[in-house]
Amino acid sequence: MCMAAACKEMTPAFAGRGRAEFETRIPCTNRNMKLRIPAPVFMLVLASVASAAIGADDVRKPNLIVILADDLGIVDVNEYAKRFTGADPTQMYYETPNLDRLTREGLAFSQAYACHLCSPARASLLTGKYAARTGFTTAVGGNVRTFYNQAIDPPKGYAAQDAIVWQDKIEIQQALLNGTTRDALASGQPSDNGQDEITIAEAMTEHDSAFIGKWHLGGHGSKGWQPADQGFEEISYLDEGGSPYFNWRGIWDSGQKLHPRTPQAKLLRGKSGGNLGQEYLTDELTEHAIDYLQGRADSQSAGGKPFFLHFCHFAVHTPFQGRDGDVAHFEKKATRGWNGHDNPVYAAMIKRLDVSVGRILDTLEATGLDKHTILVFMSDNGGVTYTDPIATNNAPFKGGKALHFEGGIRVPLVIRWKGHVDGGRWSNVPVDCTDLFPTVLELAGYEIEEHTKPGGIDGRSLTPLLDDPANTKGEYTRDTFYQHYPLNVIVENPEDGFPSAPSSAVRSGDWKLIFDWSGALRLYNIADDPFEQNELSAAMPDKARELFVQLNDWIDAHVDVKYTPAINPDYEPAKESRERPFVDLRRKYLGTDRAIRSVEADPRFSILHNESQP
Repeated sequence: MCMAAACKEMTPAFAGRGRAEFETRIPCTNRNMKLRIPAPVFMLVLASVASAAIGADDVRKPNLIVILADDLGIVDVNEYAKRFTGADPTQMYYETPNLDRLTREGLAFSQAYACHLCSPARASLLTGKYAARTGFTTAVGGNVRTFYNQAIDPPKGYAAQDAIVWQDKIEIQQALLNGTTRDALASGQPSDNGQDEITIAEAMTEHDSAFIGKWHLGGHGSKGWQPADQGFEEISYLDEGGSPYFNWRGIWDSGQKLHPRTPQAKLLRGKSGGNLGQEYLTDELTEHAIDYLQGRADSQSAGGKPFFLHFCHFAVHTPFQGRDGDVAHFEKKATRGWNGHDNPVYAAMIKRLDVSVGRILDTLEATGLDKHTILVFMSDNGGVTYTDPIATNNAPFKGGKALHFEGGIRVPLVIRWKGHVDGGRWSNVPVDCTDLFPTVLELAGYEIEEHTKPGGIDGRSLTPLLDDPANTKGEYTRDTFYQHYPLNVIVENPEDGFPSAPSSAVRSGDWKLIFDWSGALRLYNIADDPFEQNELSAAMPDKARELFVQLNDWIDAHVDVKYTPAINPDYEPAKESRERPFVDLRRKYLGTDRAIRSVEADPRFSILHNESQP
């Protein structure tokens, strides 16, 4: 039985106040807030619970755990691979018994979308907004130059944490220059220019919230944009895209600045959180999570508050490093090579991630937290297919991380709540990572209407699907999803084998359009062709144009122009490597007024010519 409705009655709505007002009344840790339930509401809750024959101790607000894997492909999990390939797990190379158990004990989603890269997905999940609306269009490294870390006053229209430039080293001609990206999720700092994103942790005012693992939303250690500035207790974390899996503690605790001009005495890159005795990073983070859960169980037995734990693994992001025994096991495994899965180190990394999930599940059972705790598991983007050695293969899906083909953005998603959400079921309804914000809030007993008003979040609650996975009642109302990536990237486009140009995408009902800003449209019917083998733009030009207009209307309405590509004035068409020429499709289909922008009015590019490159 789903308890969302009953829980909703127990919590006053979050009023959508700005951070300045909100924080003067409720500290980030929320430890001073007391729940006050009006008597009529309390009686209504008791009646609802009694009618459902649920024990009185279930009246408490549930705990939330959201586990986010990094770069885990959709067929890296055996139960997902079984669903899409028909193979038995005994034939497969990777070993995911605990993730498979999770799918059997929860509701698994077969068409869940994340983002193309790490930081955008994290921003979307935490805010319930499309990443491009928050300014996150890509995931940058610590060497990115921002106005903040270069101590440059941002020009008009830019924020301190906007990147001055971010670009891969691409040798072929590029008709377009990259749009920019934010490097830190707006937290209401003066240099955020009035932008202040409300995170799940801040919206869940009656929960204690804690963070473990990969942050990658804070400008690589910038003061004012760390987990504590977004409503979390910081347990053990690093504000970077990747981390060593051995000998990592010195890096996590280092305050050494990456850019000498950064206007703070030292970076807040993270903290190791104390040595819990594990040599391997995935294992150590798991120990921190278990220690936290055990402490919360003791606290709740004494009447303590519910909790929200956001556990963001670095696994299975590069660098490829596995435990020796695990690697040796996979080097000799007879099924090596199944579905192109051939990397024993990567397989070993998946194994430790899987063990971690199993230990979390076992800890919930052992502490008695199980029936009061909702667990959500998701990956931030598709599996990596461009590394050397190759990490994984997302077949039968096309593409991988950094691309808008299904292999890059379709990911595993499971929601488990023992005794409340029936397990062993699948939902084939398309959903999105932005949906987790309203979903976890509603399940935890919060009103979400204030967040879902026009101009608010993009996500919609998945709670109707928990009882109605096929959405036969139509209560989950979304059927359109947007993606945006305005940068050239070294990752090869599987259609032509060249580095990928900026792209945006829309999934509307059964239809999906990928807009390659260099001049191509790719149209697919995902219901009939989930593996994107039959490109239909030439056969159905009217449908392609309809979706193109819809997509660009959304971009123009919701994405700041600085986060879109610009025409490269140095582009030489005669040296174009692709067989097709560059075409400005916005000019062609939308008119001159909506053509791809020029760079003359963009102050970033004049700064680039006057500043040394990183």
